[in-house]
Amino acid sequence: MTEPRDHPFVTAVKPLVDAMGGELMDPALAQPDDVVLTWEGQELLAVRLPQLSDSLERILAALERRHGVPLSQLDRKSKQDVVRILEARGAFSVRHGVETVAGALGVSRFTVYNYLNRENANKDNQV
Repeated sequence: MTEPRDHPFVTAVKPLVDAMGGELMDPALAQPDDVVLTWEGQELLAVRLPQLSDSLERILAALERRHGVPLSQLDRKSKQDVVRILEARGAFSVRHGVETVAGALGVSRFTVYNYLNRENANKDNQV
């Protein structure tokens, strides 16, 4: 039998777990909040999901890698796009989300709220 870490299912889900900032572990070590994944009736691995605040930091880092420069160096339009992406991912439901995003973008909280209001007004006009 192959080791669980070498199992094709583990290989398939690892990039997703990594992108979420999760941790793969032995199912025997799973805690109540961990997600145990089963394959063909066998508990194959457990996934420990990150805290929401850690997820926001990972999303910001991924966006920075995508743009190739610190988010604070983006132009206004690009910063607005980043805010739209973050809103779609629920970044502003995290405590201090607006402050964290404002700091990463190098703008004020007021500016982030303006970007959000502009985006919501655009959505309302499209309906």
